[in-house]
Amino acid sequence: MKKYSSLLLTVLLSNGIVACSGQSNLNNSDIPTMVTAKTSTAETKLNYPITKKGDVVDNYFGVDVADPYRWLEDDRSDETAEWVTAQNKVTFDYLGQIPYRDALKQRLSDIWNYEKVGSPFVEGAYTYFYKNDGLQDQYVVYRYKTSQSKFTAEVFLDPNTFSDDGTTSLGQLSFSGDGSLAAYTISEGGSDWRKIIVIDSETKKELEKKLIDVKFSGVSWYKNEGFYYSSYDKPKGSELSAKTDQHKLYFHKLGTAQQTDKVVFGEISAQKRRYVGGTVTDDNRYLLISGAVSTSGNDLYLKDLTKPNSKLVTILDHTKSDTYLINNKGSQLFFVTNLDAGNKKIVSVDAANPTSEHWADLIPETDHVLSASTGGGYLFTSYMVDAISKVYQYDYLGNKIREIELPGAGSVSSLNGKDDAEILYFTFTNTTTPSITLSFDVNTGVTSPFNQSKVKFDSKNYVSIQVFYISKDGTKIPMIISHKKGIKLDGNNPTILYGYGGFNISLTPSFSLTRAVWMEQGGIYAVANLRGGGEYGRKWHNAGTQMLKQNVFDDFIAAAEYLTEKNYTSRDYLAIQGGSNGGLLVGAVMLQRPELFKVALPAVGVLDMLRYHTFTAGAGWAYDYGTSEQSKDMFNYIHAYSPVHNVKSGVQYPATLVTTGDHDDRVVPAHSFKFAAQLQAKQIQSKTQIQAPPMLIRIETNGGHGAGTPASKTIDQYADIFAFTLYNMGFKTLKH
Repeated sequence: MKKYSSLLLTVLLSNGIVACSGQSNLNNSDIPTMVTAKTSTAETKLNYPITKKGDVVDNYFGVDVADPYRWLEDDRSDETAEWVTAQNKVTFDYLGQIPYRDALKQRLSDIWNYEKVGSPFVEGAYTYFYKNDGLQDQYVVYRYKTSQSKFTAEVFLDPNTFSDDGTTSLGQLSFSGDGSLAAYTISEGGSDWRKIIVIDSETKKELEKKLIDVKFSGVSWYKNEGFYYSSYDKPKGSELSAKTDQHKLYFHKLGTAQQTDKVVFGEISAQKRRYVGGTVTDDNRYLLISGAVSTSGNDLYLKDLTKPNSKLVTILDHTKSDTYLINNKGSQLFFVTNLDAGNKKIVSVDAANPTSEHWADLIPETDHVLSASTGGGYLFTSYMVDAISKVYQYDYLGNKIREIELPGAGSVSSLNGKDDAEILYFTFTNTTTPSITLSFDVNTGVTSPFNQSKVKFDSKNYVSIQVFYISKDGTKIPMIISHKKGIKLDGNNPTILYGYGGFNISLTPSFSLTRAVWMEQGGIYAVANLRGGGEYGRKWHNAGTQMLKQNVFDDFIAAAEYLTEKNYTSRDYLAIQGGSNGGLLVGAVMLQRPELFKVALPAVGVLDMLRYHTFTAGAGWAYDYGTSEQSKDMFNYIHAYSPVHNVKSGVQYPATLVTTGDHDDRVVPAHSFKFAAQLQAKQIQSKTQIQAPPMLIRIETNGGHGAGTPASKTIDQYADIFAFTLYNMGFKTLKH
């Protein structure tokens, strides 16, 4: 069975920048390089729209804080819509003057245009797989009868037909146990709100009316009778920005109206649970329910589905750990947990006495962070060793069978499958190696290439190395630096430094089309594994949270200093990039150390730290951030780094391109709106600069936080990001 985790289920705060797994079609001799001639910066004078100021003032512990752009939080107002239109006009007029913008767009389109095929998976009598012919906005789901050839594959679901502009995407696809029924979720315009559609797998016909207003939800079938899903009550006010605070688990019985769906968990609670999820074991014997107040920690409950009207049994009555079920063998339950094990371990327990005092360590904690999966009657443990994957196979008695052979140093994902499968599939990638699919024989341990990439990206022409540098307080931080072989370390290389640093999310090596294009241009791409992430377990995560958040910013600053000290780049050629929590990172660091960077690229960022918790599910992020209302000390700490509140007049900040989507209901676009307005206003007020760097915002209409973004929109966005970056580094042309 697939593992269940409340953190994964809610898709809490993932990277806002889409990391596309694709590769270049160019031969090395065709790779364009940049002309080194440069100008001072962009020469066009910018006339920003005048953003009116209101008189809103909030008082925090006796401190008055002005919020002049509060009105931009109203995403339903005509005035905000007019502001968006005016800002986009200035931005796109500016981008339109960059002479190689179209060339970059064409290069991205060319590199995207190859067939991409995902790993196969079996449901009922069919084998399914995802495929994109090249420039399709969304991946298509195909299938063939397992007893026949894959060359007989037919289209099962084509999300490209869901909307005219490709902005309606396919989310989760879940099959009933025998594969005869399927339920899938769709997102419209990038929103986290979903619809669930139920179909007959054989005929592909819809069986009932769509379920609506579903958010942060899995779909877990119970036999062929129905399924469990999660959602919030639809908020009053804007569905894209109003607070959602009480998550509930429902059971939908097929053939009945959604309005009659029973609340299984979360309707009445002394403690709000912002994220609730349920999963049914593959044998339909148990329902596991997880509840979480924030993005870290969950309580856990068990229901015996073989007994009518059975009561919920509490497994964990606190949220001091992240604990989730990965499988069961009869009444024996197997959990992954970081309870008293910061790097996680696997424990087993009998369902008759499932509380933690009865747990037995099956695979104990090690020095490296564990993630686990199951398939073929075995357990698989994947460890991050300095962010690099090491994978092992175990039996259900905890005996190690073997280490799984990998093609090199990189990242492994999706090694799982049904318990009776003899062949499993997984993907492998690193920064310079296009993602490949490998098959694994669970009995012999033989790993074989299954689906090689069809792209002509020559990894031999690129290098990716891991370095360790020292942060401000002496902590050793890993960073992966990737670039074309043979570049001179003379400080003149255009470089993007990327970071995230939060929510226990790990940045492991992966290939992306956009990074490939950047490296083709002679660019360096560096990824720093900052504190706040999950690369070294709970201690590493906690070291970048709440009143230790400055550690994350210091780690990122130290990465920039390392790159310049080692002559990879210099201030004139260094850009910083990050999305979501990484957008906060970029916003804070560009204000704290503006002299270090030439360009700043904050995407879908959490930028108003005093009010983030008042929008959508933002209150659930308090484990990482704390809140401005928590205490005077916490307010003072947050206020000191909140990007919206720390823009100063008379300071030359890096050229900045803020990016967001008007349908982002995870990190609402008001964060980016208010930050851009502050940057522009303070630049206008400044009298010390002859030619101030541009402070622009690019707002994707009918776009969300990143997931499900159509390929065409991603191509357009990255052409603009790279063009803006290179132009403000002084590059006039590209040589082809």
